[in-house]
Amino acid sequence: MQNASEELVDIIDQHDNVLYQCTRKEMRAKVLRHRAVFIAVVNSAGELLIHQRSATKDLWPTWWDIAVGGVVSAGEAYDSAALRELDEEVGIAGVPLVELGVGTYSDEEVSLIGKCFMAIYDGPLILRDGEVVATEWVSKNDLPLLLAERNFLPDSKELLLSALQKMWNEVTP
Repeated sequence: MQNASEELVDIIDQHDNVLYQCTRKEMRAKVLRHRAVFIAVVNSAGELLIHQRSATKDLWPTWWDIAVGGVVSAGEAYDSAALRELDEEVGIAGVPLVELGVGTYSDEEVSLIGKCFMAIYDGPLILRDGEVVATEWVSKNDLPLLLAERNFLPDSKELLLSALQKMWNEVTP
């Protein structure tokens, strides 16, 4: 398996057009705009899967995340990347994805266009690739406290939280 820092990624403009390809390492070092996917995994009880990232991650190691996901590989479609990330990180395969939208996120460490999805899943989780070290299912009511207590990835929060709140408000009285 190829070292993650040597993976090729598409560098894109603000309109999601590919400009060129480079290694993930170069993309991180120069904070170049790239594609990413974010998948909110929700169970039939309406709880959200959150997870803690491993200490070996190249960005925000050991932080918590409200989404499974990651960088889209060079030439890969968003939908394919989302399905790949679900399987690699938490062992979820064969579930339909609901599109939640596309957004942009930039700060001093990352610049991306992200496509957001939701998957409903009640089965077992298998932490396959070592990128995820802990998981928890959290309710709509418990999430705000956890967001205040722990470090969570800012891109996932910005791109997914409003869509999650809307979904919860539609299904919860």
